[in-house]
Amino acid sequence: MRPVMRTVLGAESGRQHALAGLALVLLTVAAVVFPLVFSSPVVTNYAIYALIFVAVGSAWNAFSGFSGYISLGHAVFFGSGAYTVGIAARDWHVNGDAVFALLPLAAVAGALIAVPFGLVALRVRRHTFIVITIAVFFIFQLMAANFSFTGGSVGVSAPFLPWTPVSFNDHFYYITLGCAVVAIAVAASVRRSRFGLQLRAIRDDEDRARGLGVRTMRVKLTAFVLSAAVAGLVGGVWFLYLTQVQPPSGFDPLFDLSLVLMSFLGGLGTVSGPVLGALIVEPGQLYLTIRYTNGYVSEILLGALLLVVVLFVPRGLIPTASEWIKGMRTRGQPAVAPASQRAPSLPGLRSEELATSDEGRQRLKGARRRAGRIN
Repeated sequence: MRPVMRTVLGAESGRQHALAGLALVLLTVAAVVFPLVFSSPVVTNYAIYALIFVAVGSAWNAFSGFSGYISLGHAVFFGSGAYTVGIAARDWHVNGDAVFALLPLAAVAGALIAVPFGLVALRVRRHTFIVITIAVFFIFQLMAANFSFTGGSVGVSAPFLPWTPVSFNDHFYYITLGCAVVAIAVAASVRRSRFGLQLRAIRDDEDRARGLGVRTMRVKLTAFVLSAAVAGLVGGVWFLYLTQVQPPSGFDPLFDLSLVLMSFLGGLGTVSGPVLGALIVEPGQLYLTIRYTNGYVSEILLGALLLVVVLFVPRGLIPTASEWIKGMRTRGQPAVAPASQRAPSLPGLRSEELATSDEGRQRLKGARRRAGRIN
């Protein structure tokens, strides 16, 4: 019986892996040909911003979703990456395509800022951590608005890129698509690794995880720095696409709220949750901003959507849908098989012996008859 069950489970697992692989291939093909099918600059602009949030949302989730520490300060790393690329290009007189060689500096800037930031903020527990991230965010926003090397309220402009207006969005679409793929791969690798298991142990019970030998501070800080590096890198790409960064746009409080909403909507702590959330929320938010002259409509609806998600879909769309599909597949089936359908447990004989020996078959028939009379 056990070999049969293993065969059935193996076939089911193989079928699921095959379907997942097919879906991944189809999504990859669709992502690659998207700008060829939808060539409108408005549509590709929506796609670029959505991919930016896919990348940063996946990086945010690799820390906050897996550890349970909700960060409202990732705009610090995003904006710092943008300013790093802009200041370096301005002071070193880097122009043209060579400016993309500065993007690793954006990732380094995000990681370096995250080290002292994390050493301070991660010593406290979750609720206090949220408050500290908000405070650090406003500190960086004020610094960007008042320091001379950041350009003050004027900000920093990006160097000119020698691309035609027709191909400008297509170039950035594939760049942001690459960033999104890297961020998703990082999040998936973290989740499947021993490191990700330690993060989830911290999320479930940090004191118990420490008691089991997990070096909680080191694990949290490593995930925080990794997440910040990806956010800084994507911030540099965003700066080159937008061609300018200013304190209100580089350090935008709605940026962090959008990350939280996207992750909660799709499924916090899942690899695909932030991806789905970003693909839903960001294009919708851009459409509402363009559609309505009142600039606060999208913010109001954003807050209302976050409230609805927290109240009615707290686990997110993907986990909720998975449970619903599983419930539909198992509907009408008993949670535990009836006793008459289960092989009785006979002392002294294994299931292989029951199937091969005459004594075993006789004892098995007798046990089934007794089970039928009892039922």
